Amino acid sequence: MADPLPQVTLPNGERVPAFGQGTWHMGEDHRGGAEEVAALKLGIELGMTLIDTAEMYGSGRAEEIVAEAAAGQRDKLFIVSKVLPYNASRNGVIDACERSLKRLKTDRLDLYLLHWRGSVPLAETLEAFMRLQRDGKIRHHGVSNFDLDDMQEWVALAGGETVAANQILCNL
Repeated sequence: MADPLPQVTLPNGERVPAFGQGTWHMGEDHRGGAEEVAALKLGIELGMTLIDTAEMYGSGRAEEIVAEAAAGQRDKLFIVSKVLPYNASRNGVIDACERSLKRLKTDRLDLYLLHWRGSVPLAETLEAFMRLQRDGKIRHHGVSNFDLDDMQEWVALAGGETVAANQILCNL
């Protein structure tokens, strides 16, 4: 059966769903965790295999909910997480990624994004992303909520042309 969801092609040729399940606001109320896990599992069963989360969602609890929903089926999922701008320094990105991996109970992120631009130089953030890729902690890197000028600046950096995505908010 063909995948009914539209797909996009990443710079390395890999095709991934253009839409996925978002977890913004998940994990904010511990009483709803079981229902949130069940919702994500149902989405996976229905073919929504891209799951987007972030270290800030539910103060990390959303990543834990994703881990519960992904248990036993990690390899069929494309998991995206985001680092906060105030964690976007060389060492901050590495540390934030390690915390996310631990909460997600996985050895890798499929896509790791800078959540939005902050005061840390973009070159420093990109350097950390590339180190994480070399170390096998992330498969792809990208940004979120960037405008055209920010994207042009990112792409002009050494290694910036390998940016996999500029994720923009889209609620259906």
